[in-house]
Amino acid sequence: MATLTEARRIVVKIGSALLVDAATGKLRADWLAGLAQDVAWLKAGGADVVLVSSGSIALGRGVLGLPRGGLALEQSQAAAAVGQIRLARAYEEALAPLGITAAQVLVTLEDSADRRRYLNTRATMETLLGLGIVPIVNENDTVATDEIRFGDNDRLAAQVAVTVGADLAVLLSDVDGFYSANPQTDPSAQRYAVIDEITPALEAQAGEGVSGISKGGMKTKVMAAKTATAAGCALIIAAGAQHRPLAALDDGAPHTLFKARLTPASARKHWIAAMKPRGAVRIDAGAARALARGTSLLPAGVTEVDGAFGRGDPVDILGPDGARLGAGLVRYTAEEARALIGKRSDQIEAVLGYPGRAALVHRDDMVL
Repeated sequence: MATLTEARRIVVKIGSALLVDAATGKLRADWLAGLAQDVAWLKAGGADVVLVSSGSIALGRGVLGLPRGGLALEQSQAAAAVGQIRLARAYEEALAPLGITAAQVLVTLEDSADRRRYLNTRATMETLLGLGIVPIVNENDTVATDEIRFGDNDRLAAQVAVTVGADLAVLLSDVDGFYSANPQTDPSAQRYAVIDEITPALEAQAGEGVSGISKGGMKTKVMAAKTATAAGCALIIAAGAQHRPLAALDDGAPHTLFKARLTPASARKHWIAAMKPRGAVRIDAGAARALARGTSLLPAGVTEVDGAFGRGDPVDILGPDGARLGAGLVRYTAEEARALIGKRSDQIEAVLGYPGRAALVHRDDMVL
């Protein structure tokens, strides 16, 4: 499994059935300690790690004595509120002895659907990872309604992988891969080792989950794989019940690998290039030369701003002669960008009244 050890940024999804004992509703502390060792091992190899963890509702349900069956929305939210505190504390206590700081990040579907929230989430996650911290991500079940829910952490993990530009996502669950049929009901079902392309015929083979406490079925895992691979992120489905499941995966444990055709960076560039611009910024010759060397676009190099755009909208980048040099996602509104024309980074706070980001368009959000 060279894919796991070669990945530089990994998102790992942990299913409720792995983290919480179905019979008692209590945390499987020994299993979590093994996962923490895996995280330390990956980080020691130079990888950034993000954990997308189920379990808050399952833990809270046990504390509140709620039944294992379907819960009303209000009951799920109450269980999440109680369980999330315990979940965050459990990760902190498992990772701290290994010298790893954990951070809690709660999101909803709106945080990825709204471009401004998406950029805020991306910036926060990049900062955390840059500081060597392991973000523990979960859906904010205490406030999410059916209309603004991801609904399962398989798809949430894929979206997080897209947001942080991960090159690998691993879905740890109660199944060891993607099968041609449900292996629990069809003895002839075959597990796929590698999937190069997700076809309609392959999607039709996806069944539903059988776990008593987890939400995600195989259909959601395939949907997650489509999202991740389209953004240049490979995705693995593997069983996670064993001690140190990621080390076991590296040792050759059964799994299914969905290959990505592009790298995360190139996939993001394609996505940005295909967007319809909402405005344009013209830059001077010095800024144009700097962009050609791979730098971000700073306000000091901007000479003109056209259009009415918001933060996170796509804009064209024009050279001194008006020729289109490329496009990017702008980090300021059109009004703010106009106020910052020609300004140095250390002047941004004085102009806007608050400390802003140094780049008008960051190089990671730009295609030339």
